[in-house]
Amino acid sequence: MSGPVLPRRGFFAATAGVAAALTLAACGDEGAAIKAAPTGASGAAGAWTFTDDRDKKLSLPKRPTRVVAQVGAAAALWDFGVRPVGVFGPHKLKDGARDPQVGNVDIAKVTGLGNVWDEFNVEQYIALQPDLLVSSMYIKGTLWYVPEKSKATIEQVAPTAGIMLTGRSAMEVIGKYEELATSLGADLQGVPEAKARLAAASKELAAFKDLKILMVSAGPDAMWVVNPPEYPDIVHLTQNGLTVVTPAKIDEGGFFQTLSWENADTYDADVILYDTRTQSLKPAEMMKKPTFAKLPAVKAGQLYPWSAEAPYSYQGYADFVEGLVANLKKANKLP
Repeated sequence: MSGPVLPRRGFFAATAGVAAALTLAACGDEGAAIKAAPTGASGAAGAWTFTDDRDKKLSLPKRPTRVVAQVGAAAALWDFGVRPVGVFGPHKLKDGARDPQVGNVDIAKVTGLGNVWDEFNVEQYIALQPDLLVSSMYIKGTLWYVPEKSKATIEQVAPTAGIMLTGRSAMEVIGKYEELATSLGADLQGVPEAKARLAAASKELAAFKDLKILMVSAGPDAMWVVNPPEYPDIVHLTQNGLTVVTPAKIDEGGFFQTLSWENADTYDADVILYDTRTQSLKPAEMMKKPTFAKLPAVKAGQLYPWSAEAPYSYQGYADFVEGLVANLKKANKLP
């Protein structure tokens, strides 16, 4: 999507042929997509229920097995042992490789319903015969990457579950995905080990409390300084001792402050963490902006990757925090 690669509302074109797709989908195969569902898990022998972060209680006669998820939700669920049948949102790079936002999801084994903002193939979604759609939310009630114009049709096909991100710590979000995965009968293999790794790496963050850290996303004409309380990953970092710059003037919506590249030196920082998502400028492109290139942190080589939208799983966050700790160990307090 164009503009800031941070949360905003969007509108999607309606997909034609919905009625026909619904008819065709009724004739398809069922199949299962949950990995090694254990007996005794929630909903295993009867009705399935789950209360999402819209305070909406979802209820089905039996546990969902065919899950479609936005890539961030799919990445989290995959690490907990849930295997979605379809994904939407950035999951495939131009060269066909897996987009980092989709985490460990095997994109060869899932159906892609759309790869960029404004893409969601409703007919294909219906044909998958989903039991459940899962997406994160930056704004309560607005499912990330779900098309507003097709929302009513999508909700007729299968229940939808929303997991709130804004104003929460990563641990709260991960816990909610763990609750959902458990209700779906996931085996949670590897979770205890990853949880211990995350706890250990998070404890190390306090050692870098004296470093002033600026977290940014970048576009051709502007740089966006993110507002820490709105992002679960940054809340987790600050709760564990990091000092992250809070912008003085925040744009409408509350997520960031927009700066022209001429004003990229508005805030002092010892370390700059840059958004690594596909839509954001890469360091080589950012360095072409004269004001940015002259920043002390940039000149000192203290420009490190920020895995924005890292999978909300213990595995995903253990990788993220361990990588950040390794980079911060190379950084120094600047004059």
